[in-house]
Amino acid sequence: MTAVHPEQRSLFGEILDWMLAPLLLLWPMSLGLTWVVAQTIANRPYDRELADLVRALSRQAVAQMATGLQPADRVKAELERTAAVLTREDDDDRTYYQVLGRRGELLAGEAGLVVPAEELAQLADANVRFRDDMIGDEPVRVAYLWMAGINGGAAGPGSNESLVQVAETLGKRSQLAKEIIKGVILPQFVILPLAVVLVWFALARGIRPLAELQQRIRQRESTDLSPIAEGDVPDEVAPLVRAINDLLQRLDHTIAAQRHFLADAAHQLKTPLAGLRMQAELAAREIDSGRGDPASMKHTLRQIALSTQRAAHMVNQLLAMARAEDAGQAARRQLVDIAAVTRAVVRDFVPRAIEGRIDLGYEGPEDRGSSAATRLMGEPVLLTEMVRNLVDNALQYTPHGGTVTARVLPDPLGLHVVLQVEDTGPGIAPAEREAVFRPFYRALGTQVDGSGLGLAIVLEVAQRHGAEVTVNDARPRSGDPAQTPGTLFTVRIPLRTSALATPLPAA
Repeated sequence: MTAVHPEQRSLFGEILDWMLAPLLLLWPMSLGLTWVVAQTIANRPYDRELADLVRALSRQAVAQMATGLQPADRVKAELERTAAVLTREDDDDRTYYQVLGRRGELLAGEAGLVVPAEELAQLADANVRFRDDMIGDEPVRVAYLWMAGINGGAAGPGSNESLVQVAETLGKRSQLAKEIIKGVILPQFVILPLAVVLVWFALARGIRPLAELQQRIRQRESTDLSPIAEGDVPDEVAPLVRAINDLLQRLDHTIAAQRHFLADAAHQLKTPLAGLRMQAELAAREIDSGRGDPASMKHTLRQIALSTQRAAHMVNQLLAMARAEDAGQAARRQLVDIAAVTRAVVRDFVPRAIEGRIDLGYEGPEDRGSSAATRLMGEPVLLTEMVRNLVDNALQYTPHGGTVTARVLPDPLGLHVVLQVEDTGPGIAPAEREAVFRPFYRALGTQVDGSGLGLAIVLEVAQRHGAEVTVNDARPRSGDPAQTPGTLFTVRIPLRTSALATPLPAA
């Protein structure tokens, strides 16, 4: 099944989207607000004109009704004449008016205008009021004024109140609103694309240091791991540069450690390979000279076999070291019984211990006693390699007649399992206990033949499993040279770890 990788995103495009999206979202809102404001602005001058018409017509109506002696036709004629003078119609709009008497009778004007139903408290100030209404199917703007009766009385429709209304269609208002909107919107069609272009160029200029940094990194040699200069990068990019510099520094240390490791490995392999070559050349010369007797040839073959064994052991140790450093091994971890692993390793080394007259033993849970107290999530191959190297190291440094014990101690609290390998060898001086875990290091004063990688592999595997390795004397030191303190290696492995630890970078 093919893995689906997330689509690579563009930082430039994402920032541009976040900058332009609000702008494009606010622009329609700006159009709506502009329309509302334009309608309000367009209404104001025409509302004032309507209010003046209402007041002028109401004064004329009051004057006509004050005498109370003129006939209704005469009052209507005077009001119509005054209204005709005041309400000059044009080509855009039509104007309607209405004058109602104190009893609600129509004195003059348009009968189709609706009488507004006002609350009593809203009539006390006798101000001109406005409303939007309909005459037939045509929308109009209406200005109206309630006038108190000459003889007094309560205010309100039908209670000695006269009403004057003037209505006007919305042609000029709509035209003015459109002109205002055009005056505001049309420049925006120029400003908006210009703003987008300016944002584009500003953003491109803003992220230019990233492109320059990319070019500087691309132009570097593959061997150049020196820090990137932080002085000429923006403050926002400086943390990224510092993180890259930290990575380069760690990578430089890792590569230096690998170079040192390879140099040491090549140097260590030279000895068995040189022995092989020397023994082979010696055997060839003896055969050519006719002095190759079976005894000398047998001795030469034994030396070749020994050199081959040393070289094979060195290669196996190097492979084990590479496996211990492989981070991909973490994906293959499984439940491992460290007691069962230790028992198996001890059984494998019994023939060698018998050959060296060493008492090799195991202490800990047996097959029937294994339980969750000795099981942990780990890498079986690496854990086996760790135990093998501890036991192998103890057998190498323990003299004939000595004792080597591999011990597994479960934790009563179920948090850790302890692995110990104890020997009766010469021990390790406190000053060297940290150095013995370095690759190819051998304790001073020992003539033991080995690769110097065993304890380095032990430490690497322990770190991958979040374990702690300590070295101590197996017995108290005494002044008697015949009594050796021995060595006790202790590996304390946590049982409940969510993931395997990552190896520490080489210093």
